[in-house]
Amino acid sequence: MDSNEVADRLEITDVITRYTRAIDTRAFDRLHTEVFTPDAVLDYSAVGGPVGPPSEVVEWVEKGLRGFDRYQHIIGQVAITFDGPDNASATAYFTNPMVAKAPDGTETLWEVGGYYHHQLVRTADGWRSTSLVDDNVWTRGF
Repeated sequence: MDSNEVADRLEITDVITRYTRAIDTRAFDRLHTEVFTPDAVLDYSAVGGPVGPPSEVVEWVEKGLRGFDRYQHIIGQVAITFDGPDNASATAYFTNPMVAKAPDGTETLWEVGGYYHHQLVRTADGWRSTSLVDDNVWTRGF
């Protein structure tokens, strides 16, 4: 593995981190500018959500998370495969604990685990995701 590939792997991992940080900090606008290409396809069908471009789907993500007081992504292994110098695919293992607070202040912990599958492309602004599939494998507390 040469230094260019190492740099690409680090940047791709950073794209995945930017995705989870934008969601966890409720900075959803950053998904449009720092994570996805405008024509990306986001697929949340595994959780009953839409499939479509960020301009249509990010709002659904934001709305769906309003019911939670706080949440946090934990990313595990990230497997990256290159298809030429400017295209890659990445699968990131994730755990996502979420806290819902009832009107009486009682908190309930819900968890989701699975994989984020990304297709990525090198752009003038660095690596960006052209496709995301949210692949939920397990839930707890729902």
